[in-house]
Amino acid sequence: MTNRQTARISSRKQPQQARSTELVSAILEAAVQVLAKEGAARFTTARVAEKAGVSIGSLYQYFPNKAAILFRLQSDEWQQTTQMLRRILENQAQPPLERLRALVHAFIRSECDEAQMRGALHDAAPLYRDAPEAHEVRAAGKRIFDAFMLELLPDAAEAVRAQACDLMLRTLSSVGKDFSGTPRSEAAITVCADGMADMFCAYVGMLRAAQPTTQA
Repeated sequence: MTNRQTARISSRKQPQQARSTELVSAILEAAVQVLAKEGAARFTTARVAEKAGVSIGSLYQYFPNKAAILFRLQSDEWQQTTQMLRRILENQAQPPLERLRALVHAFIRSECDEAQMRGALHDAAPLYRDAPEAHEVRAAGKRIFDAFMLELLPDAAEAVRAQACDLMLRTLSSVGKDFSGTPRSEAAITVCADGMADMFCAYVGMLRAAQPTTQA
């Protein structure tokens, strides 16, 4: 069962030459345009091939079906988010709370910038969200945030950190999705991000204050 599911969303092969890399890039660029215009329901390999100006056979050399293309688009988006997490949260030059605030601002702005594409990918998620590859990519970002939570709340119990991590990630995801559903000005984005960052920082402060003090 797992092997069949993996085959459905995995690329058939990786491009080895510049020409092949350009072909895959053209297919993915066309896929973005088709998805933005047609939505997940009308997204087909035939439309992508036509938009890219390639034969359907050439497309199938690299992507066995539309689920594989959509997963590649989603995987690329997850990878970008993971890189953003790592760049901000692992920046030791900033105190943890400043990093948390920077992350909130970057995440909300990113959600607004990519709202249309992310909405379409969300609609397509049932095609691949339970595949092993999808779990693996999401887990990478979760590990970065888990490590940051240990730095943010070093004296908290593991269960407390886990709950705080889950709460903040769920809040970021839910608010980001809802807020970006409507076009927003830069000022509105800043107000939203500041408010959420203030809320998270206050929550962390409360958790820190609740930790028992160590007796000398």
